[in-house]
Amino acid sequence: MKKSTKLSSLFQSFSTFDKIVMKEGDFIKQIIAGIVASVDAGKTTLSEALMYQAGKLAHLGRVDKGESFLDTTPLEKKRGITIFSHQANLTFNNLALTLLDTPGHLDFAIQTEEVLSILDYAILVLSSKDLVTNQSKKIWQLLTKYHVPTFIFVNKMDLTPTSKDELLKVISSELNAPLVDFSNANFKEEAAYKSEMLLETYLETETITDQQLQAAIFKSEIIPCYFGSALKMDGIKTFCSDLAAWTKNIAPTPSFSARVFKITHESKGERLTWLRLYGGQLNVRAQLLEGQKINQIRLYDGESFKNVSTFSQGVCAVTGLTASYSGQGLGEIADLTLTQAPVMTYRVNTNGNDFFECLKAFQELNDEDPSLNLSWSQELQELSLQVMGKMQLDVLQDILHNRYHLDIDFDQGSILYQETITQPIEAVGHFEPLRHYAEVHLLLEPLPHGSGLQFASTCSLDDLAINWQKQIISHLKAKKHRGVLGGYPLTDVKITLVTGKSHLKHTEGGDFYQASCRAVRQGLMALHAKNACELLEPWYQFTLETPLNLLGKAMTDIVQLGGSVDQTLDQTISGKVPVATIQTYLDTFRAYTHGQGQIDLTLLGYLPCHDQDVLKKLAYQPESDLENTPQSVFCAHGAGFTVNWQDVPKMMHCAYVTPYH
Repeated sequence: MKKSTKLSSLFQSFSTFDKIVMKEGDFIKQIIAGIVASVDAGKTTLSEALMYQAGKLAHLGRVDKGESFLDTTPLEKKRGITIFSHQANLTFNNLALTLLDTPGHLDFAIQTEEVLSILDYAILVLSSKDLVTNQSKKIWQLLTKYHVPTFIFVNKMDLTPTSKDELLKVISSELNAPLVDFSNANFKEEAAYKSEMLLETYLETETITDQQLQAAIFKSEIIPCYFGSALKMDGIKTFCSDLAAWTKNIAPTPSFSARVFKITHESKGERLTWLRLYGGQLNVRAQLLEGQKINQIRLYDGESFKNVSTFSQGVCAVTGLTASYSGQGLGEIADLTLTQAPVMTYRVNTNGNDFFECLKAFQELNDEDPSLNLSWSQELQELSLQVMGKMQLDVLQDILHNRYHLDIDFDQGSILYQETITQPIEAVGHFEPLRHYAEVHLLLEPLPHGSGLQFASTCSLDDLAINWQKQIISHLKAKKHRGVLGGYPLTDVKITLVTGKSHLKHTEGGDFYQASCRAVRQGLMALHAKNACELLEPWYQFTLETPLNLLGKAMTDIVQLGGSVDQTLDQTISGKVPVATIQTYLDTFRAYTHGQGQIDLTLLGYLPCHDQDVLKKLAYQPESDLENTPQSVFCAHGAGFTVNWQDVPKMMHCAYVTPYH
């Protein structure tokens, strides 16, 4: 193939971008990078600066004036914050960059995590004044979880007298990361001493190649750090050049693989499925999901887009799919399991609007954000949803008003609790109505907070055939397990199949579903009798800054709210506090500090509930929960009969295999 033909083919493969300036022989990198930060770090301003430096914008847009290229919706312009993730395409030097701007507010952290899961690189923006906030730490944890190589840009350097060296020390310590100031002339030598791989090469050859440096950045062995002011374009030219120099091209996967990272609806009702394609090819009219064909493939740039007939490797939006969902893995990629989840539930007050119009609107919003967990209670005749916080609720109200012309209120929310255990136990479930048979023994063990539910099997093949074991584990994973204190979701428990028994003629797959679910509940009831079940609630990590004369009051308030102060430094205190109490305190805090105080919150996770009186108000009866019964069914004289959970060990057919009973 001639060189000009290769060049033409290469240009076509980057059809995502409207304009690529290159000379014959240039090598084009195609990178998908996300720009992430906590609120007010200057993330969107940096995005504007990058686009201006790349020649994409004729002038710099201001976030405070609603002019930014990526905050495209009226709601974002009105509030001056990023609420939805947006895309821009730009090129500089040899780099074709797809830039994804993400929300920085805590209430939209789920959307940010969905974007982080599909990135090649990330740009973490820190403010020189606030440096590493709690939200910045949470973002860093997610970047580490998804193994996203990161560049750090310390913004607003024009507003601080602190030196770069001092800032670098603080950031390195807070993030526990191998940061290297790439604006220093000897940055390669500094990088060598932060990376074992680079150090070995440097000691042998006294040099480091560009390819070796790229590899170290890609493996997060070093984190390039830059300093400047996005608003004043200080440091932007160098940052752009270095993004092109120190990123590496990501090779496509050999077979088709993609992830859905966002669902949106246009004003005309068109449903868009946003995809990150890692390999293979999409074609218009191709069947991507069973019975569903792609009608359009759109390549977006801000608000505008163009249609293409084929697409490979990158970010696109497609129409025609109705069964896709955010986080869905396609091809060889598994579905995404998010680490973050809503912590509050609210009841919808339709305010006299047509109920079915309201329901249709909420179903569409739930399609875009499944974490809303829209639910209808037939008994209470209530429509409810789950959110991260008050800001998300306010945004939902605005969307309902602007998009659907519905003015809807939300009644006072309640906390979403969870339950766990504090001791291990071998649980037993037996299901033996006439012509059915299954017995299951499960070991329930407590896990560290934040672990979720885990499943395993140590059962001998002599006890249960492998197909039965797989069915049991599958049943356990599919079931939404509830605790016995208040019927809340069970978490932080490892459930291990240890033994069981089937019948050659009478056992069916559904029998093991019944036996395994009953076993979990039997074990939980036994632990409840030992006071070994625990109620959990969501907690925030907080950093509170206030005038010195009000610091004592703030510390007293935190303790009264059920929280704890872990560290005090000058006018700043930090610690943890329940979500349930701090929500109503924020307005009080702003009032008595006359707007001079500041609270930085990030979700810490689920920890033991500070108020055990919560359970007294519930009056949950676990033995009356027919969908989650702890009782077992045995058979005698040709008829099945129910046995209470505490009597199951006397009737079971298999002996205990662990000492926990």
